[in-house]
Amino acid sequence: MKPSRRPQNPLFSSGPCAKRPGWSLEELDVSVLGRSHRSKPGKAKLKEVIDLSRAVLGVPSDYRIGIVPASDTGAVEMILWSVLGARGVDMLAWESFGKEWVTDVTKQLKLPDVRLHQSDYGALPDLSRIDFARDVVFTWNGTTAGVRVPNGDWIASDRQGLTICDATSAAFAMDLPWDKLDVVTWSWQKVLGGEGAHGMLVLSPRAVERLESFQPDRPLPKIFRLTKGGKLIEGIFEGDTINTPSMLAVEDAIDGLRWALRVGGLPQLIRRSEHNLEIVAEWERDSKWAGFLAADPATRSCTSICLRFTDPEVTAMGPDQQAAFAKRMAALLEKEEAALDVGSYRDAPPGLRLWGGATIEAEDMDAVLPWLDWAFAVVKAEMKG
Repeated sequence: MKPSRRPQNPLFSSGPCAKRPGWSLEELDVSVLGRSHRSKPGKAKLKEVIDLSRAVLGVPSDYRIGIVPASDTGAVEMILWSVLGARGVDMLAWESFGKEWVTDVTKQLKLPDVRLHQSDYGALPDLSRIDFARDVVFTWNGTTAGVRVPNGDWIASDRQGLTICDATSAAFAMDLPWDKLDVVTWSWQKVLGGEGAHGMLVLSPRAVERLESFQPDRPLPKIFRLTKGGKLIEGIFEGDTINTPSMLAVEDAIDGLRWALRVGGLPQLIRRSEHNLEIVAEWERDSKWAGFLAADPATRSCTSICLRFTDPEVTAMGPDQQAAFAKRMAALLEKEEAALDVGSYRDAPPGLRLWGGATIEAEDMDAVLPWLDWAFAVVKAEMKG
């Protein structure tokens, strides 16, 4: 039977993510549109994003926060090109984006002293093998695998190297231990549902010291340059951006951050995300066809919730057939306007992916799950027919 109740908001994409509940374009302040981002009002808006981000996330006062080009990818690559090479580096990868950073370091930067710690989709590498005398690069939450590190206990407090954390689908939904992290990046289009193209870069005092003391033996494009004359370009961390940002996207980011404070700040954002994961977990326990891609419950993401097939007839299929099965399910769900953009990432194992971040209402997460069951039953019947 086709479910009778649809989610009020069928947007479950893992990036860009759903806007906050009640979002409206008409509510955005557009007074600075058409003004220079370097005007006094423009810079004030950019600084407000920085200040609100610090307030919501609890970033320490001696950590710098900057707005940088090219989304989270730009923020990560900016720091990889700027600080790596001073010492050996441990690279962690268990999904697509972590593997991209491995490619950057091994095939583009071609650093001579790199240790790889990799695992298949659904599991973490052995975190006990990480050497914190070296720099360490990792994602906090694997967006395409639905696997996150459970906490920061595995990170050494007395580390000698820098910890460089891609936190793009973790910031605003998971508790980041700032004292264990030297570089943190994220993008606006993830947990708070902002617009794309802009990245956020957080630097600890240790990271600033590295930037000011280490001169990499490679050219740096303009948009990667964080220092001038051996000193940090402080303006980047006060709203004086390297390139021209979209002021409409800036207004949208401010709107999301203000909403975060209104609903109770980071604790409530985490609670909302974790509750969405709990709803899916309760459904998954009774499911005859779906399971979490993340094998260990302690590592299951509360934002990018990735599901794999467990039905024996489907798992007996080849990867291409399973991918076609999942694609057909996603198409049915989209046609019914029950769930949009829920296919697994192109490089991930076949299945479905539901975004469970703080902008997703629990009622909508609860409402979408019977639709997944319906779509599976329809596609399986089609397969047998």
